[in-house]
Amino acid sequence: MNTITKKILIDRIAENTGMKRVAVKQVVQNFLDEVIVELGDGNRLEFRDFGVFEVKQRAPRIAQNPKTLERVPVPAKRTVKFKVGRRMREAMEPVTTHSGASGTETTPGTDSRVTTTASQAESKVRVEMGSGVVGQIRSEAISNREHETANAH
Repeated sequence: MNTITKKILIDRIAENTGMKRVAVKQVVQNFLDEVIVELGDGNRLEFRDFGVFEVKQRAPRIAQNPKTLERVPVPAKRTVKFKVGRRMREAMEPVTTHSGASGTETTPGTDSRVTTTASQAESKVRVEMGSGVVGQIRSEAISNREHETANAH
């Protein structure tokens, strides 16, 4: 499994949309800042098919130090919960391939013996921010990225 940083996402979005990297970086950072502000205010953020971010209150509790076995009070705190949306859930399901009229196609969830690779799952949830269109990346883009990753190591 690879770690994808904000910088990598910004570079990909800039390349896919034809926008300048600086403009994409500003949009992505403003988006993330707004998410933080809204969650900090206790608001629920819903992105259809992607998922929902909610602020939940954790109750105070008594924990135990495993080394000393001393009981320690843990205060109540707020935490963020993420519930996966439909498209992301489908992207995480196992994928099989079968021959169709137009060649090889992938069908989520039809055979649990075949699993989705990280690259396939990442590709399905990738968003083109400039056009607002959520879509899958063509197979040649996937193979190019895998080739780039192999050459980077």
